[in-house]
Amino acid sequence: MTGRQSGIANEEEWDVKGLRAIAAAVLMAAIASAADAAAARRVTVTGEIVDTWCYVTEIMFALGTAHHQCAVWCALGGIPVSIKDDDGNLYVILKVEGDDTSVANPGIVRIQTHKVTAEGDLYERDGVRYLIVTQVADDHGIVTLTHDEYGIQPFGE
Repeated sequence: MTGRQSGIANEEEWDVKGLRAIAAAVLMAAIASAADAAAARRVTVTGEIVDTWCYVTEIMFALGTAHHQCAVWCALGGIPVSIKDDDGNLYVILKVEGDDTSVANPGIVRIQTHKVTAEGDLYERDGVRYLIVTQVADDHGIVTLTHDEYGIQPFGE
């Protein structure tokens, strides 16, 4: 029985060493994957500044001035703001032009629902595009100037 117990101890010791080796390999792969995901690339994006909550959930279907006030309230309330390009891609804005606190700042609120061209660092992770805007290079203003096309939000006329 002593030999048998010794054999079990050796197997358990091997299992622990094997598990440690596997865990180390998985950890190294995760770190390498995170490093790849964390690498930013410089981009220029043109599109409308949108209220991400209303756009993604389709609670509000309007754009431009038909949705402007709600978009401002959401941005000031901390709802993430995005740039929606002409192809329908969303770029979640994490930070704008040197603001180190959040995107709920006067700079982003002043251009809410505007079509802009922004330069920044793009991070992609799990299919989501995150953008740290370093410069709003061009502000084209509000893209939809009247409520005629979309009606008054949220209940229509």
